[in-house]
Amino acid sequence: MKIKQTFLSACAVSALLAGAAACTSSGGAPADKAKRTVGATPADKAERAVDATCENGTYTWFNVDKREVLTGVAEAQKLGKGGGALTNKLRPLHTPRVAVTFEKGPQVGAEAALRSLGAHIGGTDAADLDSEFADVRRPVPDLNDGSATVHGDGTFVDYGWVQQVTADFQFICGDGKQGAGRATSWLVNGSGVLECTEPIGKVKVGDPALAAARLSCGPDSPAATNKKGRG
Repeated sequence: MKIKQTFLSACAVSALLAGAAACTSSGGAPADKAKRTVGATPADKAERAVDATCENGTYTWFNVDKREVLTGVAEAQKLGKGGGALTNKLRPLHTPRVAVTFEKGPQVGAEAALRSLGAHIGGTDAADLDSEFADVRRPVPDLNDGSATVHGDGTFVDYGWVQQVTADFQFICGDGKQGAGRATSWLVNGSGVLECTEPIGKVKVGDPALAAARLSCGPDSPAATNKKGRG
C-alpha cells in the first residue's frame, strides 16, 4: 500500500529524538549584511531601537543545523477493508520556536538576525518583513488542524513534523563592536501517514517517520525497523 506524505504549509524560508543525524555546515560563506526591522507597532519600534545599536553590521554563520523533527504522533489506528478517516489525535512531542539568544556584545534585533540566517541558508526572502521564518511571534503549528484518509486496510499512524534550523553567529557592527549568539526557527510544517506492517522505504536515519513508527507501532515493527516482517 502506498502511503502519501502531505505538506501542511511552507514559508518563503533542540534536540531531535535519540538517533537523529544532523546536517551541518561551517564557515567559509560570505558574511550576510545586517538589516534593520521596520514597523509601526510598539514592539516593532522597540525592535528598531535595538537594531540601531548595530547599524551596517555583518553576520557570519556557522554550526548550521537543519533537520526534520517529529512534533507530534497519534496512536496507531486499525482500519478494515476500504480504509477510512484517521481519527486519533496527535499528541505533542516537540514545540518548535523562533528565538535568538545573544551570548555577548550588543543586541542586534532578533528579526534582523533571523532574516540574515534565512538569506544564508537560502529559501527565504530576506527582504520580506512578513517572512514567517523571521517572525518571533510566529504561532506554534496546530497538530490537529486537518484530517487524513487512507484507502485500504491496515494499522496506520498519523504524525507531524517541522524542518528546524539552528545556527550560531558572530557579528560586527558598523562601529566595530562585536558580538555572538544563536538563532533558531523552522522552514516547513508537514505531516505524514505510515502503515505499521510495511517498511517505510528510502528514509534517512532520524527521519520523523521512523521515530513515529517506533513510538506508535513499536520498535520491532516493520515500519520502525524498515524491514519486512517474517511470514
